[in-house]
Amino acid sequence: MARKQLVRSVTPEVLQRAAEIIKLLGHPERLKIVEVLEGGEATVSDIQDKLNLPQAIVSQHLAKMRGANVVSARREGVHVHYRVQDQKVHHILDCIRTCDM
Repeated sequence: MARKQLVRSVTPEVLQRAAEIIKLLGHPERLKIVEVLEGGEATVSDIQDKLNLPQAIVSQHLAKMRGANVVSARREGVHVHYRVQDQKVHHILDCIRTCDM
């Protein structure tokens, strides 16, 4: 007689949000950007300098992530400071670092 496996149930809403975040972070440059933001707030210039990426590329990636509420922004004078908003991002990065690939 076969044993039944216990299946953990995740709500459709949680699955939908997880899929959005995973898809959004499926780009190497976006992963690098959120890694920079793990250390705290950073401006486009800060990120650009650390990753050696063009300003336009960094801004485009941040706009997509901001639109999905993965990062948030705070204006201080002429500078905009970005930070990770969705804590799942930290878990995803930890998993990437620690999971055997």
